[in-house]
Amino acid sequence: MAWSTRELAELAGTTLKTVRYYHRIGLLDEPERAANGYKRYRVEHLVRLLRIRRLVDLGIQPSDIPAMEESDDGVEQTLRALDAELEASIERQQRMRKELALILRRRSLIDLPYGYDGETDGLPETERSLLMLFSRVLDPKAMAGLQELNTAPRPPAQAEFDTLPADADDATRQRVAEGLASAARHEFEARPFLKDVATSRALAEPVILHGLVELYNPAQIDVLQRMNALLGLTAPEEERT
Repeated sequence: MAWSTRELAELAGTTLKTVRYYHRIGLLDEPERAANGYKRYRVEHLVRLLRIRRLVDLGIQPSDIPAMEESDDGVEQTLRALDAELEASIERQQRMRKELALILRRRSLIDLPYGYDGETDGLPETERSLLMLFSRVLDPKAMAGLQELNTAPRPPAQAEFDTLPADADDATRQRVAEGLASAARHEFEARPFLKDVATSRALAEPVILHGLVELYNPAQIDVLQRMNALLGLTAPEEERT
């Protein structure tokens, strides 16, 4: 009894390409050839191929199989490494399922950072975009602080800031800055950790600075600078020049 390469592949539940690949990397010995030049596979080749497929189906890379076959230590090391990878993968997939369940209940969370489940009603697109940028530079604790901040009622000054036109006059800019600073002081007293977030070096990362410049108009940028000066987070403009 002898089989062709195609017949061997079908018996093992794999493909011609895979059988040829195993030959190429030395996992499966080449069989004898018939007088017409065709390969003649026997039971030993089928058993070998089935054993290779068994390991591959477990998630073991073909390139790791030779090391496993050299010693029992190699087998245990490879299997334990694979088990650790699978455990990490399962945990990741479980987190993904929880996140998907949350998004299915609240579709508005799909354009917000992973793990965010705070209030989204009335959250402007600009702030949504900034939260995505913040998620790249702030740690989970800081992001949780921002989430908690967004659960609080938005102060009137915030609404005015959101719609502030680029040509807003100096008096309007100062009034909005003072309103935002007053609201920020209240939040710092109620949630002291928010000041740590506001003074975090991470907020000076180029990705955040570029984001602010592109997402806000010049008047809004000016208001933010004035607010920071009022809060003592940065020096006033005349002191920096």
